[in-house]
Amino acid sequence: MTAHGAQLDVDLLAAALRADSADLAQFADVLAGKLQAMLPARTRVERRRAGLVGPKRVRRIVLRLDTVQLELHDAGDGTIEALEASVSGGIVLKHERVELGDWLERLSAALAAEASRSQQTREALERWLL
Repeated sequence: MTAHGAQLDVDLLAAALRADSADLAQFADVLAGKLQAMLPARTRVERRRAGLVGPKRVRRIVLRLDTVQLELHDAGDGTIEALEASVSGGIVLKHERVELGDWLERLSAALAAEASRSQQTREALERWLL
């Protein structure tokens, strides 16, 4: 894959992520499912019910890659808080709150980088984008 091709993939993925983010609760559910399918060992999803009955909704998504941890969580007021953390030696060093749009760009770049190293991730991304 060329550098230009990788950039195109990142742009396409970021556009797909932004398109899915109109309804935040639905976005979190869809994103959690896609990340768990692509990177099950690196994705942790916490769900809970809003009341005694009804479906469990995503409360937190944590994607842990080699040098970065990306996290989304329900802020409790109908919004989603996006965080990025540096990881070194398996230890999370620093959390930084980022805008959702920036977080989606960072997620896209991280997934594209992971896809360049993993055939399974590349195939999962291709299915997602089709």
